[in-house]
Amino acid sequence: MTTSTFDFDLFVIGGGSGGVRAARMAAQRGARVALAEVLGTDGLGGTCVNVGCIPKKLYSFAAHYGESFEESHGFGWEGVKPSLNWSTLKANRAKEISRLNGIYGNLLTGSGVTVFDAFARITGPHGIALATLNADGSPGHQEFTAKHILIATGGTPHVPHFVGREHAITSDDIFDLEPFPQRLLVVGGGYIASEFASIFNGLGSKVTQLYRGEQILRGFDDEIRHFVAGEMRKAGVDLRLNADVVDIRKTAEGLRVECEGGGVVMADAVLYATGRVPNVQDLGLDAVGVAQGAQGEVIVDAHYRTNVPSVFAVGDVTNRVQLTPVALGEAMVVVDQLFGPVAGKATRSMTYEFIPTAVFTHPSIGTVGYSEQAAREKFGDVTIFRSEFKALKHTLSGSTERTLMKLVVDTASDRVVGLHMVGAEAGEIVQGFAVAMKAGATKAVFDSTIGIHPTAAEEFVTMRDAVKT
Repeated sequence: MTTSTFDFDLFVIGGGSGGVRAARMAAQRGARVALAEVLGTDGLGGTCVNVGCIPKKLYSFAAHYGESFEESHGFGWEGVKPSLNWSTLKANRAKEISRLNGIYGNLLTGSGVTVFDAFARITGPHGIALATLNADGSPGHQEFTAKHILIATGGTPHVPHFVGREHAITSDDIFDLEPFPQRLLVVGGGYIASEFASIFNGLGSKVTQLYRGEQILRGFDDEIRHFVAGEMRKAGVDLRLNADVVDIRKTAEGLRVECEGGGVVMADAVLYATGRVPNVQDLGLDAVGVAQGAQGEVIVDAHYRTNVPSVFAVGDVTNRVQLTPVALGEAMVVVDQLFGPVAGKATRSMTYEFIPTAVFTHPSIGTVGYSEQAAREKFGDVTIFRSEFKALKHTLSGSTERTLMKLVVDTASDRVVGLHMVGAEAGEIVQGFAVAMKAGATKAVFDSTIGIHPTAAEEFVTMRDAVKT
């Protein structure tokens, strides 16, 4: 079959960051592109824009203001601390998200992408069926063909089965809670759970966080994990490790949560943030024969192609690295492969080494490269540099918050293979160092770089004494 026998050259299922990027860039290459997304309560942009990165960061800013009001007294500011108007915060957040939804829509239509407000199901190697609504509100149905199909449906929160499961909420629900939870129980120890524990603690909730493991943020450098847990506790989060929920029961006094070992926590809301699973329900993957993993993730090769040659997948639905910028990068690789690179540019490829990331706990985490443990396993002999200190701001603020910075160096090559930070604006600082590490910077290069004084970031280029092990 030739391309002209299909309705579209590319049909994208999912209007999140990866899907929108792939659709827009493919259309700019001259391809005939369609994208399907159920817009319903959320607009274009997927989890990140609607119920993830963006609103979470906005609420993190809000929580920091509460801390800043207290800290300002040490700098001479006096007066009554303002109180949080939860309704105003929610309304302003919703307005900003709506604005971003519109930008995503304009980017697509401006590029010539046909957008369907519909649920899409794959019916064959080149077939897509859409469940739509007619003008009178009755169910509608449309079918199309495409030379290539891209699955970019992302992930969805998962709540395990237990007694009282129906009383729990997920991160999709947390932004519009009504009323504001004076007592919030967060279950989970990943970055989503830890971020919301910090955020709502900063907004004024009495927050308890339960995690069944020995320490939060599994997969991060162990020293960073223990340090940020200590800082969160100092800030007021009641963090309980090796703890889990038995059941949740609704009472006149609130939600009664019984924990393993017999403890009880009373809460106004219980946020379950124990993991996300690929969003593949009712996509028709079984019928078409698209291979899936144990959690339903779409299995792809190095070029993001499934075992059905015309079907591709990118982003969280593949359950690789669940980060928005990774989905964007993967989408560009697929577009280059299918429709050619931008004139004068090489076809893109994707590497998963030295991906920087941030965790918006209070204080925040920024990290790129290998943890100390992973570096020892991969490189053998490593040299560790670390610095812990009170940031200049807090010499007057009265806060006891401390900052931790750490470098992991491959001793044989002198290359910096891990860079980790807990402290204010960690993500902003680490992003710049990630470029240097991607380029292969050595510790000697770090040492020869002049620092910007006075900043916390300069500490990364002034550490000279290795940690004795």
